[in-house]
Amino acid sequence: MKPIAVNSNDFPSIIRDEQIYVDKTAYFHALVTDRQHKYFFRARPRRFGKTLMVSTLKAIFEGRRELFAGLAIDATDYGWKRCPVLAFNFGQVDASTFDAFDRSFPSCVRSFLEKAGYDNYIPEKSASWNFGRAIDTLAAKSEAGQVAVLVDEYDDPVARSLKDIAQAKAVRDQLGDFYAQLKDRTDAVRFLMITGVSKFTKLSVFSTLSNMTDITFDDRYATMLGYTDDELDVYFCEQMRVQADLMGLDWGEYRRSLKWWYNGFRFTRKNPATLYNPISISMTLAEPEDQFRATWTETGRPSMLMNYMEREEFLSLDTENVKNVTDDVFDVFDIDRINAKGLLFQTGYLTIKDYDRETGEYSLHVPDEEIRRDINKLVASVAANEPATWVSYLGSNLIHAEWPSFFNGLKALYAGLCYGSTETSVHESPYARGLVILLRAQGIGILQEVQSADGRADVVAEHKLGVFIFELKKDGTTDDAFAQIEKKGYAKPHLASGKPVWTVALVFDGETRQLKDCEARRAADAASL
Repeated sequence: MKPIAVNSNDFPSIIRDEQIYVDKTAYFHALVTDRQHKYFFRARPRRFGKTLMVSTLKAIFEGRRELFAGLAIDATDYGWKRCPVLAFNFGQVDASTFDAFDRSFPSCVRSFLEKAGYDNYIPEKSASWNFGRAIDTLAAKSEAGQVAVLVDEYDDPVARSLKDIAQAKAVRDQLGDFYAQLKDRTDAVRFLMITGVSKFTKLSVFSTLSNMTDITFDDRYATMLGYTDDELDVYFCEQMRVQADLMGLDWGEYRRSLKWWYNGFRFTRKNPATLYNPISISMTLAEPEDQFRATWTETGRPSMLMNYMEREEFLSLDTENVKNVTDDVFDVFDIDRINAKGLLFQTGYLTIKDYDRETGEYSLHVPDEEIRRDINKLVASVAANEPATWVSYLGSNLIHAEWPSFFNGLKALYAGLCYGSTETSVHESPYARGLVILLRAQGIGILQEVQSADGRADVVAEHKLGVFIFELKKDGTTDDAFAQIEKKGYAKPHLASGKPVWTVALVFDGETRQLKDCEARRAADAASL
């Protein structure tokens, strides 16, 4: 089996080390030979293949055809004409403070320009001025009289400054000066690709380059980044079969489980194809285990999301079913008015579920199970003002029936959740929301309004360590809840499972919607019926 590159996004290294490369060069060929457009922008969540794309484009413009033997672009009539490449990765810029950015940005720009072959950097001049001069100098020296410019993580310094809006604007302005150098040099630029997580429309790269083509939602390039099911079968079949054997699953069950855990990203209106995040597949299959686990989310969370987390709009969203989303939520992405829906989409925590052509509106939802667990863990930890480890601890309290600790934590969770005017539109009962967030964060199976012979239980949670039947009451008593559980026989269908069965009463204050009383009782076992 070919090795899987987990820590490398460098195309030449992957090819040289004979690691798996999922061939996307047919898309790149279409971009670099497009006669109508030459300035492109592409937004995708972090660790979604943007850096590898930039590295591959760099090798194409450097004319390194030997690296592409057997790949799609090698079978075309592409001319492989060499062109100087100015490649930048602004994820390497220190933006912890504006002073740090002011020192780090020129240093990074100088390093990138020198790697491109520009050795006349003048420190007394700004990084932006040197960038413009480098374009002129290298283009004049090249055979074609042009250069290629590739910018990866263009938005990262702004995103990491969002806790301080004044700093974020200052960083944005300085970056704006940098991108403005491209405006009057269109003849000298053969090709431009800018990538990032988000589209900050007030950066001058968008306002000054009227010929910028945004392919973020372009159906033609829907699967250019990320992996399809067919690509997994072609490139990772052996590795998947190894893990299926480790997990003791037949092939069909394994593929369904893998898809549930890691597939679900969709970024276009018409093309319904869903994608796997590349890093999730690489980390899962490089060293396969006998269970699935969080992979992409374990590599860190987007700084932009973490800087936004405390806002009420985020806490009040039902992330499983976000409706009536219009294009402006995605496209108008300014520092002063960041929209929670757009932010969660840009960072990969929401994706397109459906698109209504008649209304022009999208429905969004959580892409897959690993993100479902993480986003609910984030919501719970922010609401309760506790670390994410606290959420895991609270889930452990439930499955081990440690009721005093569980109830105290659940009350803290409800105390922090927002209940605004839109709360009644949430498909779950507003009172069930905190409970369901917690259960999803732990990956505990949830059934809501479960039908029994005589009625419906509000929430049933199933785990290998037990079954938990929740009855929620407004302005009642725990005795009222238990009486209904017994009268309706909610526990009966679960007593034969062989697991402990617990009935849990949660009573809420109708005015504050806070949890005011709670109690758990072990259901009678089958022998006593």
